[in-house]
Amino acid sequence: MFNGIIYNKGVVTLIKNNANSKLIGIKSNLKFNKKDVGSSVCCNGVCLTLNKVEKKLIYFYVSSETIKRSNFKNIKKGQIINLEKSLVYGQKISGHFTQGHVDATAKIKSIKIIDNSWILKLKISDNKFNKYLEEKASISINGVSLTISKVLKKEFIINIIPHTLKLTNFKNLRVNDLVNVELDIFGKYLYKYSN
Repeated sequence: MFNGIIYNKGVVTLIKNNANSKLIGIKSNLKFNKKDVGSSVCCNGVCLTLNKVEKKLIYFYVSSETIKRSNFKNIKKGQIINLEKSLVYGQKISGHFTQGHVDATAKIKSIKIIDNSWILKLKISDNKFNKYLEEKASISINGVSLTISKVLKKEFIINIIPHTLKLTNFKNLRVNDLVNVELDIFGKYLYKYSN
């Protein structure tokens, strides 16, 4: 479990493609030791299991299911990844509860900059998830806890403040890039049991 508040990033330094999976290596100042192997780390919104630790390099196995649902299908060396360790019991929750179970990707349709804040218009890759989009609801984009500002017919809008831009990989985003989306877990369950 995570809360979508990002203080750390990493750079992809290794990608090993297998038939239906990938092994990726990320260089980061986030501290891990060999005892942490097997623990969950949120990488761009995706919950991955720490596979190996070598000094400042951390390694993760990416399954075919994750590749299918996330932007890891397009991952490149040199790419900056948002990182978050799993929550510790009693830790302050500043964002919202996220699992790292990415539902789909969304394509960035437009970026507007107003007073150093970014306004992003996005379209989810699979229309079946549009029913979970609700104005002022929480949403995780590349592992960052955000609030939906507005829901349009086939798109939605989020605002990113300068503080978030500084701490995350959002400032590297461009129009037509794909981002990972995890919809609010409570909203999904409420919708399921009320229909």
